[in-house]
Amino acid sequence: MDNIELNPFEKFTNQWALVTAGTKEKFNSMTIGWGTMGTLWKLPVITIFIRPGRYTMEFIEKSDYFTVAFFDAKYKKALGIMGTKSGRDTDKVKLSQLTPKFLENGITYEEASETYVCKKIYCEKMNKDKFPELAKIFYEHEKEQEAHFLITGEVIKV
Repeated sequence: MDNIELNPFEKFTNQWALVTAGTKEKFNSMTIGWGTMGTLWKLPVITIFIRPGRYTMEFIEKSDYFTVAFFDAKYKKALGIMGTKSGRDTDKVKLSQLTPKFLENGITYEEASETYVCKKIYCEKMNKDKFPELAKIFYEHEKEQEAHFLITGEVIKV
């Protein structure tokens, strides 16, 4: 991990990512645009944010590991499919034409330019009553006003 060169302030903003959790037999992925990278408890971590109603959240809750995979811009259409279709009733992997790649502790895609394998170390629903005004205004304009889960994973492999 010492050789990774990136700007953590632009990674999630300028590149969409897929978060994936589950098993080889049954998994789900979704596009995310919110995330942080840094250090917590002397561990390299990624923190992601997912709404409670998202199908992927069910897999995150049941899994010890999840992956965060970044893609080149040419995959924006595929990531659009992965972010707007539900895996509950659609084979969005087939629709996106992405190729699952099964790792020892997670699932990514052959087309990903970079994948972070994370061991889940913290997961909690955020409390909107503690949000700053900027965040409260954001949620007022959202269709779903339920707060996201905050999920932190120790990065164990890149």
